[in-house]
Amino acid sequence: MTQSERREYLISALQSESPRFRRIPMPRGAQAQREMLRALMNVRPPEPASGEFLAVQDDYLRQAIAEKGVTSLDDLKPVAGELYLWQGDITTLACDAIVNAANSGMLGCFRPNHNCIDNCIHTFAGIQLRLKCAEIMDAQGHEEPTGRAKITPAYNLPSRWVIHTVGPIVDGLLTQAHRAQLASCYRACLDIAAENGCGSIAFCCISTGVFGFPKRDAAEIAVQTVRDWKAENQSAIRVIFNVFGEADLAIYREIL
Repeated sequence: MTQSERREYLISALQSESPRFRRIPMPRGAQAQREMLRALMNVRPPEPASGEFLAVQDDYLRQAIAEKGVTSLDDLKPVAGELYLWQGDITTLACDAIVNAANSGMLGCFRPNHNCIDNCIHTFAGIQLRLKCAEIMDAQGHEEPTGRAKITPAYNLPSRWVIHTVGPIVDGLLTQAHRAQLASCYRACLDIAAENGCGSIAFCCISTGVFGFPKRDAAEIAVQTVRDWKAENQSAIRVIFNVFGEADLAIYREIL
């Protein structure tokens, strides 16, 4: 199957699962189809899918990621010891683990085509990721507390694992409690990465988007917490600070 054929198959299959989507006509253009497919994946509940669907989806997503271009950690140069700074799309980074800034439900972003990192990671990992997260949360029996971490396979992403953590929400003044919770996110992610034998981990800018944590304060906490954890654990784990925007890039360059 071509990418176009895979995309149309996946759209039709997802539409057939829900009466509310069945009458929506198939878009003609490739970009419109990509957006429709992503939207249908974003709103799909955590349910099993057929082996045929998963095989087509996996082929489609891996090709889509390859077309975006995969960056390997081995192609990057450290900026300070075993610390790296990389600007790019974390769903195209090949390393042992990437960190997802999740919400307390831990099931990914359900807003169609929302450009948050949670949505992007779940979209390109595939529908298996939401189902795995749901299994973890069902077993846990309650929402994920701030400052902890869970690990799942990365499925179709070029990384091996996705580590999910819920950062603090800053609605007003930044407090010492917010700072402690954010530091806990970084420590928890590093702990679970070490427990699973990861030699590298890529952190997004946890809590600095819609959660409202000031960017500079967050970056300072991130770098210091990672440095302290590595020293305390005598760890050689390679840590990538992944940024997307120019403002975050400038802040991390100055700190590192």
